[in-house]
Amino acid sequence: MTSKSVATALTLYRARTLTLEQAATVGGCSAAELEESARAFAPAPGTAPADD
Repeated sequence: MTSKSVATALTLYRARTLTLEQAATVGGCSAAELEESARAFAPAPGTAPADD
């Protein structure tokens, strides 16, 4: 599981394109691992998204 595949899977899951299980398959990990990664990639509480 690479960070790029996890990021792609999280993007698809958050966009409601895929279920958690489907996104985990795309990311090459289990649903539990994807949930754990999602927490790691999540912004800290109280922070605004970065402006691009």
